[in-house]
Amino acid sequence: MTDHPTDLDGRTVLIAGATSVAGHAVARALVDAGARVVVVGSDAGRIEALEREVPGVVGEVADLADGDQVLELAMRVHARVGDLDGVVHLVGGWRGGGGILGQTDEDYRFLERSFTALRHVSRAFFDDLVRSEAGRITIVSSTTVEHPSAASANYTAVKAASESWMRSLAHAFAQSDGRAASVVFRVGSLGGLEDRLAASVVAMWDAPAAELNGTVAVLGG
Repeated sequence: MTDHPTDLDGRTVLIAGATSVAGHAVARALVDAGARVVVVGSDAGRIEALEREVPGVVGEVADLADGDQVLELAMRVHARVGDLDGVVHLVGGWRGGGGILGQTDEDYRFLERSFTALRHVSRAFFDDLVRSEAGRITIVSSTTVEHPSAASANYTAVKAASESWMRSLAHAFAQSDGRAASVVFRVGSLGGLEDRLAASVVAMWDAPAAELNGTVAVLGG
């Protein structure tokens, strides 16, 4: 990578929900681009496996839907690696139902945890992102936000809420000195797009914040 005022070399990025296939791909791409990467998940065994698979990542275990655990995580991260320059939020999951009456409360509570985690993590590291010379935060959302269906009503509602939160972050960043950016990637299905997502995440540090902040990009057809 050529020199660029906002490239990844030496920057510190946290991946929330890092133990998925996408998390592994993003971790590898960030490390290869010169970033220091903190990988976070709720399963210690899977985090240890990721540390073995991608040498150099810093593993942390936390339930990101638990606000107290996220505050403790932030203290540990700051002690171990200092402030962050980026957050890649990959906490998610899918549960569908048979029409509106099939959208159960149990499924909604499961899906809503990803939004709760986004709120906790983005608030815990908000000041880091604003202070950074090139703060970036991103989520993976769904094309169903634009094309909702009865079968995916719970899932789409949570994704829409997450996108709204990201737009609020974008507004807050625009009111600061303009060096941080909030970016949404939408997919129809993430399966098979993990490497493309990883490349798109890395590319966020190759563009000025003013061009990125508040944008929504669709990956895949």
